[in-house]
Amino acid sequence: YVAAVYEHESILNPNPTALVDRQSALELMGRNLDIYEQQVVAAARQGAQIIVFPEDGIHGFNFTRSSIYPYLDFVLYSHSVKWNPCREPYLFNDTEVLQRLSCMALKNKIFLVANLGTKQPCEHTDPHCPSDGRYQFNTNVAFNDDGALVATYRKHNLYFEYAFDTPPEPDYKLFDTPFAGKFGMFTCFDILFFEPAVNLIRQYNLKQVVYPTAWMNQLPLLSAVEFQQAFATAFNINILAANIHHPTLGMTGSGIYTPVKSFIYHNMEGYGGKLIVAEIPVITTDYKTNLEKMPGRVSEKGNEQLPPLFYAEMMYDNFTFVPVWGEKGELQVCANTLCCYLNYRRAVLTDELYALGVFDGLHTVHGTYYVQACALVKCGGLSFSTCGQEVTDATALIDFQLWGNMSTPYIFPLLLTSGITLDFADHMGWKNNHYFISKNRTSSGLLTAALYGRWYEKD
Repeated sequence: YVAAVYEHESILNPNPTALVDRQSALELMGRNLDIYEQQVVAAARQGAQIIVFPEDGIHGFNFTRSSIYPYLDFVLYSHSVKWNPCREPYLFNDTEVLQRLSCMALKNKIFLVANLGTKQPCEHTDPHCPSDGRYQFNTNVAFNDDGALVATYRKHNLYFEYAFDTPPEPDYKLFDTPFAGKFGMFTCFDILFFEPAVNLIRQYNLKQVVYPTAWMNQLPLLSAVEFQQAFATAFNINILAANIHHPTLGMTGSGIYTPVKSFIYHNMEGYGGKLIVAEIPVITTDYKTNLEKMPGRVSEKGNEQLPPLFYAEMMYDNFTFVPVWGEKGELQVCANTLCCYLNYRRAVLTDELYALGVFDGLHTVHGTYYVQACALVKCGGLSFSTCGQEVTDATALIDFQLWGNMSTPYIFPLLLTSGITLDFADHMGWKNNHYFISKNRTSSGLLTAALYGRWYEKD
């Protein structure tokens, strides 16, 4: 099928905490919706059957609970009511944004997924009801090619979004399409947690996911395109990921991903939006990972000098590292119950320092979640203290096999190359209670090769 995602540089309210009236809010959102409309037309012209827009793309961000209120549409959160906002605009008040999105889908005969703020009155008898008598949700909506609202999803894992409420229960939201079957949806930070993202995919055996996001890139392990691809690979699904474009805030990185191919956009230099359109296969079968022979344990050769252990902070976590020296070698580094192993060979020795790092513990900055990671990274400079820094360019081509005795089945294989480009591993999978990833010769200089494990039970 043909899919489209749009990385949108939203027109922002210069003072998001100021209180405005509904009319002013609609005016600002209308300017963003005008751009959406142009992109829907462009995507439909290229044969797209579905288009996905990013999180916060219509209203922007950094609001307070009260300052976002005029920007919120009303959504009836009920499964029984079938509603087409474009054809039946008079049914509910405060649905101007939904009406425009619905009409775009209808006019262009395309499935459309967008993210907006929504409100829902609640009774004080409801124990979860906020004191102002209303819920405010960060919401994805999906319309079919006739403009009917076919799914609404309320973001569950909020990322310091004080304007919004967490829904009382996680939403598991799907919608059906004639061209690719069922799609699931979740938003941004949700991708790092079991509920509802992982549970949704597993419960419904989903093969297609739409994913609006407003993601701030964090190298070396959580750049948007790097993790989006790893997620598609780990779950053997297609992901249509639309990110917002604000390079000054570190926000860029969208793509259409299959388990074996990616169509991405990552641009920290240029301004303006970007439409990606790609034809991808509907996944019906599981790709089997090729398990190759795993090398044995690292042998202790009598009097050989083992490289020194050192510690450095990476992604706000205290990693234990060993340097990756010389043109080839076998390394091992452990922390808690996790041991990471690396066999490597470099074609040409460059004056770049690489290190193999391990972390097995609770990550506590900007969210709390348990990580088990084995990571081969390029360091920022030549001293050990630079390992873990954000690096965007590299020249070293490295053949490697990286493996670890992970305690969780949820492993996201990361493979990032120079200029924030993606590569695919030759082989990956489980063998003898170890997860491994291997690659002969990356397409360009290696930035990160990592196994990013999420041990959800220990969150």
